[in-house]
Amino acid sequence: MSSRPLSVVQRVPLPQGTPEYEALRQKYLSELEASIPDEYYLPQSLIDNPPRDVTSVPRECGILTAEEIDITENYDATALAAAIASKKFSAVAVTTAFTKRAAIAHQLTGCLVEYFQGEALERAKALDEHLEKTGKTVGPLHGVPISLKEHMPIKGHYTAVGFLDTRHIDDYDCQMVAILRAAGAVFYCKTNQPQGIMHLETVSPLGRTLNPHNIDLSAGGSTGGEAALLAIRGSILGIGTDIGGSIRGPAGFCGIYGYKSTSYYLPTKDFLVGGFAAELTVLCSTGPMGHSLRDMDLFCSVVKASNPHVEDPALIPIPWTGTATAPKTTPLKVGIMWNDGAIIPQPPVKRALAWAKEQLETKFPGKFEVKSFVPYQAAEAMVNIRKAYWPDGGNAVRAHLSATGEPMFHLTEWILKDAVSEEELPVSKVLEYRVARDVYRQKFVADWNAQDVDVVISPVFVGPACEHETAFYWNYTALWNYLDYPGVVFPTPIKALKKGAEDYAPEDATPLSEQDKHTRELWAKGDFENAPINLQITTRKYHDNELFGALAALQEALALP
Repeated sequence: MSSRPLSVVQRVPLPQGTPEYEALRQKYLSELEASIPDEYYLPQSLIDNPPRDVTSVPRECGILTAEEIDITENYDATALAAAIASKKFSAVAVTTAFTKRAAIAHQLTGCLVEYFQGEALERAKALDEHLEKTGKTVGPLHGVPISLKEHMPIKGHYTAVGFLDTRHIDDYDCQMVAILRAAGAVFYCKTNQPQGIMHLETVSPLGRTLNPHNIDLSAGGSTGGEAALLAIRGSILGIGTDIGGSIRGPAGFCGIYGYKSTSYYLPTKDFLVGGFAAELTVLCSTGPMGHSLRDMDLFCSVVKASNPHVEDPALIPIPWTGTATAPKTTPLKVGIMWNDGAIIPQPPVKRALAWAKEQLETKFPGKFEVKSFVPYQAAEAMVNIRKAYWPDGGNAVRAHLSATGEPMFHLTEWILKDAVSEEELPVSKVLEYRVARDVYRQKFVADWNAQDVDVVISPVFVGPACEHETAFYWNYTALWNYLDYPGVVFPTPIKALKKGAEDYAPEDATPLSEQDKHTRELWAKGDFENAPINLQITTRKYHDNELFGALAALQEALALP
């Protein structure tokens, strides 16, 4: 038993709820605290006065051995799987390294909601024994640690759908977990997600997740716990879900890879028991988050090789060819989307777009045809998207909150403003939204064809990772959910500069909308120093393989890890 409670860095306090809610919240926090060995506790002085950038703390704090630092910092999942298979590292050694680093990461960023090191080590030990006895791995992910977003069911552990009243222990693995477990994965923690799983910041009853690169900035949402844990190298591979940017936003904020598949391409069975009303118009999808393009490819190849459509008839049985997919055109036609017609992205993002354009035009002349891309009436589409998210008027949210006296968080209030009314919409209105969506998709693809592009590179967000409680505008991710286009967020070498070092270009001096004006006010007020700047690449619906083929073609020019 530790002589002091586990302390976690928190920059902005959480709203207070009823005594019943606060007692329940404290119960879960105490369980999490009890699961983390006190020898992994960071000094209280560090928690009280953390550096703004905490990414180097795990390496420097003295808790990890030299080998554990090597394992967690110098390998991607593909290399680790090979190292375990060759017996360079045992699964136990790898699991120990990542579970220790995850415990450190949580104290610095608030990224975890559940931690089960003992169970993970038992699994790793069994995998080592199997390899020693048979000379074979159990599968391509033998011994690879994988972290999970809280709402994904795994047997014997908590699941919740963004509210405290929904938290319960599952007695089964969801389909995705079962596939990965059969491939040899080791599960060791669950990560934080926001209230209602519908914010682009991760702040829940169990805490606020901070960005490891700058703890005064958001880690994004709704898969922000995963993104922060990956960014500080407490995870090598994670899984997210995305209905408005929930994989891509956090990946962009934290400087890692994130892939949102086309809907019903990768398995989401049992991810949200009871469903989500927004999916009557805008479909959710899933995908991996990680450190390298080949890890994204490995994850998808493992999942698709299991033929998940045999178990879930909703899935589309398109085989995975991934990065081995040959581009259909030469040169590859790359559109650059400079803005969406509503919000001009903040200066570091525009700088990253300009960098990408220059790289493609100068590194390999003739290999890429680069052109500007203007998204068809994107600003108008966003109006319909926001309406479509809340066909129940937000009644389900309010019911969950009232069940335990959970307070409504600031960003929950913000997103519910988009609901047309507080009443459930009639079927005729939901049908109207679906028809409008389908008409828009048809017009968008006609315009895409007219602009003659294979892929589009665009911003991930209106700026770098935003300051806490300011993740207001989902434009650059939600558009692609509405279209159901697959997208990958990838890192660039661009980072936000010191406050005052850059500003909007003269040609961007005039705001395009009130949202744009507000975004400029947030830029002027904020300090985004050291925030990673990622970009997003998208293509047509169910062209997921072609998307990865394009990334493979772009990899050298854009220096993609």
